[in-house]
Amino acid sequence: MTSKALLIVDVQKDFCPGGSLAVPDGDAVVKPINAMIEYARKNGWLIVASRDWHPAVTNHFKDYGGIWPVHCAQNTPGAEFHPNLDVADAIVVSKGTCVDEDGYSAFDGHTDGGEELADYLKRHGVDEIYLGGLATDYCVKFTALDAVAPRHDFTTALLLDACRAVNVNPGDGGKAVEEMRNAGVLISTTAEVTNGRA
Repeated sequence: MTSKALLIVDVQKDFCPGGSLAVPDGDAVVKPINAMIEYARKNGWLIVASRDWHPAVTNHFKDYGGIWPVHCAQNTPGAEFHPNLDVADAIVVSKGTCVDEDGYSAFDGHTDGGEELADYLKRHGVDEIYLGGLATDYCVKFTALDAVAPRHDFTTALLLDACRAVNVNPGDGGKAVEEMRNAGVLISTTAEVTNGRA
């Protein structure tokens, strides 16, 4: 049983430069996340990677009443993890899989076996989560807020250098970090964790 998990949020091709909903500098998260993956493996942590896995028709998309362009549709190249992300042995959690589901939080997702993320983590003895990914002001934020919410109550640290923001409005990323901090999310970096200072 492990007490710690690395949770990688939505580092998918469509959210990286060249993708249909690219986060500025989104692929810059790959290097620090890979360093965390290596550290997590050495220390016996659970490694979980969430992904948007939308149906082709969903009210999450602009064409069907939502606010976003088509992205991360099931079984399309854009839904694949970034090719340099080292998640071969990660547990994959899919979210946004229903027609009427936004699926911003990884805690809305399920493993391939159909288990909710929170149940999976608790079954494996996890009480401490470190997270990074895309994007700070959307899926990362909602995942972190869910993690520290009373119904889940995980000790949660945001890896600031392993995230990038969409910034639909200027400053959204910074506001999201403050919102997470105010909710009880610890703000850290991959260097602080891997050097034992977190």
